[in-house]
Amino acid sequence: MANEDTVRRCAEASARIRRRILEMTYETGNAGAHIGGSLSMVELLACLYVGCIRFDPQNPCWEGRDRVILSKGHAAMALYPAMAEAGIIKTEELKTFKKDGSRLGGHPSLNGLPGIEFASGSLGQGLSLGVGTCLGLRRKGNAESRVYVFLGDGECDEGSVWEAAASAAQYDLKNLVAVIDVNGIQYDGDTNEIMNLAPFESKWKDFGWEAVSIDGHDIGAILEAYNCIEDKPLAILAHTIKGKGISFMENNRKYHNAGLTNKLYEQALEELEAAK
Repeated sequence: MANEDTVRRCAEASARIRRRILEMTYETGNAGAHIGGSLSMVELLACLYVGCIRFDPQNPCWEGRDRVILSKGHAAMALYPAMAEAGIIKTEELKTFKKDGSRLGGHPSLNGLPGIEFASGSLGQGLSLGVGTCLGLRRKGNAESRVYVFLGDGECDEGSVWEAAASAAQYDLKNLVAVIDVNGIQYDGDTNEIMNLAPFESKWKDFGWEAVSIDGHDIGAILEAYNCIEDKPLAILAHTIKGKGISFMENNRKYHNAGLTNKLYEQALEELEAAK
């Protein structure tokens, strides 16, 4: 059972992150940003960075830190505000998102930003990076640090994901956690029409993982899943809503990557305010 104070702090952080995603999108103008799949991941990242992660902002290279790999790199717009909630970066830096010279690109990159372990966004690669990271930690005698890899459900169409999944089980990587954002929509359409991976949970189990399915917007369920310690690598299948929190964006593929007019921006802010 999650601590009530932790649940409250994660809920408050989620509300701030969702608003900041809107602000960052609006500031990109006509260029737009990957807003739909960022909004679906808000609670997942808020719970990790506010409620679970082992990270020292004053010593970002601390060997005892947890590692986070955003394989679904186009959701960086959700990652950066979550990192700000944890004090890893300054909130003011969020205003530089996608601007010339900024450390906050549309996808995470290795440009001096603390807490970014790998450049990412080339889909299908992050879980392999997670496997390698766990193996490296093992060689250093570090069995305590967890490695969290965030993937999209559409990304799991890639064969490299399943090769990495098999390797993780083969090497008994108990500190590897794959968090899959199962929002049901990818760039080209519905995931179950493009590449139906059902039964999704049992596939992970067949590959030698422990797997749990949760509501990816239920903070208590997320925290409970993150605190689950298994003798196998763990896959958390987080069922979410693309564009969560904004009525005209929810389950709307148009907002995979989009900009916001002033009218839509104001409407979205009003909806978030009313949701409080």
